[in-house]
Amino acid sequence: MTAREIQATAKSAGLPWTVAKGQDTFTPISSVLPKSMVPNPHDIELWLKVDGEIRQKGSTSDMIFKIPFLISHISSIMTLLQGDVILTGTPKGVGPVKVGQKIDAGITGLLDVHFDVGRRPGAKQQ
Repeated sequence: MTAREIQATAKSAGLPWTVAKGQDTFTPISSVLPKSMVPNPHDIELWLKVDGEIRQKGSTSDMIFKIPFLISHISSIMTLLQGDVILTGTPKGVGPVKVGQKIDAGITGLLDVHFDVGRRPGAKQQ
């Protein structure tokens, strides 16, 4: 999730825009799957629907950097602890969502999650 208005303000001021990605409620995640349930992490299909319409669909086989490399690289910079989450980005198709919309996402054959889009705390009403 990205607060585009915060991102635009930060960009125009020449400031880092990571604050636009770090708002309360911006990281909805599913339950965690044990490694043993994922037959091949390098070839799983990820998908996301908004109000029943596919917005994103892709495979981990399309990732530029493979998962073991990401873990190795990140852990060379900071300590990773059990329960830490590494966010790797998403397939093409990102776009705005509106309060009241329904998001369904998943890993084909392994997991589905469902969220309702709510108002960001502190956001201006439109």
